[in-house]
Amino acid sequence: MGAAQWLVLMVALLRLVELAYAERNVRRLRARGAHEVGAGHYPVLVALHAAWLATIFASVSPDTPPSLPLAALFAALLVARAWTIASLGPYWTTRVITLPDEPLVRRGPYRFLRHPNYLIVAGEIAVLPLIFGAWRLALLFSAANAVLLWYRIRVEDRALAARRSRVAPDG
Repeated sequence: MGAAQWLVLMVALLRLVELAYAERNVRRLRARGAHEVGAGHYPVLVALHAAWLATIFASVSPDTPPSLPLAALFAALLVARAWTIASLGPYWTTRVITLPDEPLVRRGPYRFLRHPNYLIVAGEIAVLPLIFGAWRLALLFSAANAVLLWYRIRVEDRALAARRSRVAPDG
């Protein structure tokens, strides 16, 4: 196994930890009366991310040297992703879950952008294959992700529209 395969395995492990955290948050939010919106696209989202990682793992030659500047950029994206997750705390999920009477969180990167996590994920999807020169994979998965995010953002914006005027007390 080469650097690409090790990095993909680490990213996959990180995503599995995030999924466990997200599912715990989903259960807690549902217990408080939250509901999911647009669940039909969720399996497609999971499949896209799994295919992205599997394709990089299988198609990048183990002897391909990584670009260290792009690896550093990817590390920065991971830090930014952690910031978004920490900013949402118990509200962070991988699904579109809304708790109708709860104000939206507007701290961390959410002070500046409505969907910072999606911007970060788009960066990750492009940069990870580029670390190993796989620009075709970067283009292919970035295009697929853009289509899916276009739909998901519309679903999420409609689900959260009524809550946009309320701001969480902390922020």
